[in-house]
Amino acid sequence: MRIIEPTLLLDEKKCQENINFMVQKAKRSNVIFRPHFKTHQSIEVGRWFRAQGVDKITVSSLRMAKYFADDGWEDITVAFPVNILEIDRINDLSRKIKLNLLVESSEVVRYLDNFLKGHVGVFIKIDTGYHRTGLGLEEVHIVDEIIELIDKSEKLTFEGFLTHAGHTYRARGKGEVVQIYVESLEVLNHFKKRYMSRFPQIIISYGDTPSCSLLDSFEGVDEIRPGNFVFYDVMQWVIGSCDLGRIAVSLACPVVAKHPSRREIVVYGGAVHLSKEKVKLSDGTEIYGLLVYLADSGWILPEQLCPVVSVSQEHGVIRVDENTFAEISVGDVVGVLPVHSCLTANLMKFYITLDGKVLEQMCERSRNI
Repeated sequence: MRIIEPTLLLDEKKCQENINFMVQKAKRSNVIFRPHFKTHQSIEVGRWFRAQGVDKITVSSLRMAKYFADDGWEDITVAFPVNILEIDRINDLSRKIKLNLLVESSEVVRYLDNFLKGHVGVFIKIDTGYHRTGLGLEEVHIVDEIIELIDKSEKLTFEGFLTHAGHTYRARGKGEVVQIYVESLEVLNHFKKRYMSRFPQIIISYGDTPSCSLLDSFEGVDEIRPGNFVFYDVMQWVIGSCDLGRIAVSLACPVVAKHPSRREIVVYGGAVHLSKEKVKLSDGTEIYGLLVYLADSGWILPEQLCPVVSVSQEHGVIRVDENTFAEISVGDVVGVLPVHSCLTANLMKFYITLDGKVLEQMCERSRNI
């Protein structure tokens, strides 16, 4: 294939292997597997999950829920706090699929009870340490109030407690990730035990790629919702969730300039393609990606790691060793493993597989949903 501009390449074999890895892990642990589709946002990639027996999914918006519902997904959790301004979309979807929503305030529950035309499941979002959204142990009185409102409603079913332990992204190594999991589970089980006798069907839904990749089992959890694992990325490698060989996407970037005095290569591939997400290596270097050589069978790491050390809108600057500098010429196309594949995928809008297939993403198709 001829590449003349930044292009997101997808290694289908690695992607399928990553899917199978998590499917099998969930089966061994006897937990519900509800993968988060916000990373790939693609009907075609979603079908790879379905082919491996997945029938429940997580999304991050109602637009995304509609996009996947249109492809036959019938059990969808929107893992983002309800935006009451989208009540018409909620009503439309709730008539067609089993829809689960996320709440953390009495005001939202009252609004749903007043304006829903169908029926939805409701998870209460719990904050186990990430401190982005959700209710903590000190807010049990709010949880009590929310549950009373749900219980009185004929339109809502209490599904359980849900968390995203996003603070695992600050962890380094399995030990730190496991510690966060143990602490999070203690909080979640406190809530579950408080209400279990009254609502025996409720579950604990847990989701983050580091935990789901590194834990040997998920005792105490009923459902897992990882998303990034489908592609992995440099951030997950730094955390310890994967090795670099499991990263399934690479941004193909034309080389446009070389600077011998700094041993730096400039590529057409910057913040509007990779994002400005960065991660710090063990030596303190902040990077925006890692260089790979492109090949017919995928990509190959150079003998020494060559980091993307800066990005501006269209520019990416890669610092390389002497041998790598000599091997790469202006006009070549190299690959960059992204720091955060979710953001890169969202920016790039579509994928090209190694055999040249173009895979759709939801972006433009869902604009008018």
